[in-house]
Amino acid sequence: MAYAEFVDTVVKAVVEKPEAIEIEEETEGNARTFFVHCDPEDVGKVIGKSGRVVSAIRCVVSAVAAKQREKAFVKVVTE
Repeated sequence: MAYAEFVDTVVKAVVEKPEAIEIEEETEGNARTFFVHCDPEDVGKVIGKSGRVVSAIRCVVSAVAAKQREKAFVKVVTE
């Protein structure tokens, strides 16, 4: 499973409107950054109380990337 698909699957499990999720991926060397765009009503659910949900997502994605000796970052875009 590609990282973008993995991030998409994890984020869609948290939100109310999974059809509104868009994942942008930027690659620079061995580091990948995923920008998560979601419905404005779901931003709070993705970030979680005190940022706990997004921290957990970042931790899991980072662990998956570490197996391939890469780095991965997840950023939630708030508009």
